[in-house]
Amino acid sequence: MPIENNFQHDEMSRKNPGERITVREVTPTAPSESSSGQDAMAALGKRLSHTGVRVIVLLHGSIMGTDVFGVQRLDELGWLKRGYSRGVAGLDALLALMREGSNGIAPLPGGLKPPLANDDATKRLLDEQIGDAGNFTHTYLELMRQSLNRGLDRPIHCVRELWSCEHHHLGRAMAAVSMLGRLRDWTETHKLGQGDRILVQAHGQAGLALALVSNLLCVASSSSQTWLLGLLSVFASQVNRPDVTSTIQRIAPLLSNGTLLNGATLDVVTFGMPVRYGWDPSGLGKLLHIVNHRNLRTDGKTWLSKMELPQITMEMPIAWGGDYVQELAVAGSDAVPMTEVAKTANKAIWELVEPFDGFERWLECARRAVRIPSEGLGILADYKDSTGSTNVRDHYYGHAAYTRLNMMLFNTTEIVQALYPVP
Repeated sequence: MPIENNFQHDEMSRKNPGERITVREVTPTAPSESSSGQDAMAALGKRLSHTGVRVIVLLHGSIMGTDVFGVQRLDELGWLKRGYSRGVAGLDALLALMREGSNGIAPLPGGLKPPLANDDATKRLLDEQIGDAGNFTHTYLELMRQSLNRGLDRPIHCVRELWSCEHHHLGRAMAAVSMLGRLRDWTETHKLGQGDRILVQAHGQAGLALALVSNLLCVASSSSQTWLLGLLSVFASQVNRPDVTSTIQRIAPLLSNGTLLNGATLDVVTFGMPVRYGWDPSGLGKLLHIVNHRNLRTDGKTWLSKMELPQITMEMPIAWGGDYVQELAVAGSDAVPMTEVAKTANKAIWELVEPFDGFERWLECARRAVRIPSEGLGILADYKDSTGSTNVRDHYYGHAAYTRLNMMLFNTTEIVQALYPVP
């Protein structure tokens, strides 16, 4: 996407990204908690520190209880209930694999639904219920903190953030504002400035919130930025969210004069993020997208996923082709806001950020099979999570692999080599 992207949707190009992407296979390495794994992580920590990384943020949501495929929006307008999918072979079976209640993904205890709170109690609940499946656990965080900082005079601050998991435009925009406030907090707390870097690692749709952050951080402010912050302020006042109002009041002038990070740089890595919003690189440092991908195509376009019906319904239950959530949670899909005032705000935002809507648009975007956004580097990594098991909890349709404890060393190595190579 262009500099000053101004919230345009990603063009979803099927062209070969060329040198922007690399292909990797996860090979057996020393466990991150082993002595040799700790040594390897410590060496990576020294490299990160040398390049100025002062804060690492692990940003994630929950696969359970959040309509992770976004089928509510497809159902909302009644197209599916009217049998719209008739005539498209395999589509009904595919939608059954995506829809809450029939996709095999259990709800959270007590019927817990988004918005999820970014507190210790909720994080502990996720650790208990889904472990390290699409979830940066407390164990993951502490192991990263201890191993990266071994031998460093200036420790890298590692933090875990749980976003609200409201899988719609309004929820992601609210999450973007919250993240901007947190970025300012870390900048002030750790006295960051020129030469310092914050590295955010975002799983799934948390990456889409960071895409909105990149547009809000654009060095040249736009009327769209002002409009979006104004709309969110009004919505916050309507639903009694003074925390959002105060955050916007605090960050708006800092965004206008480009001082929110006090000269520090924001780097972003996404894991399994669906290709939807466009990124504005002008407000970011480095950008990398990692996708769990196994090539099933026969046309030579190895950088694309395989979206063919009805075959996909046979591949999905064993995550044969990689991350199917990344592939299918594209424009036209979404969860539906709970209240009328939220629905009104959500509609206004999606008219800004995503011109695609409707069942036909979703099917078109899914069939484009795009793995890597138009901005940033990409890694197509075979996480070897397809074992033939049809138990959804083993892989969550390929979306769980990135945050596994035994993937920490692989992920960190790839991130350092891609973004902070030795000169």
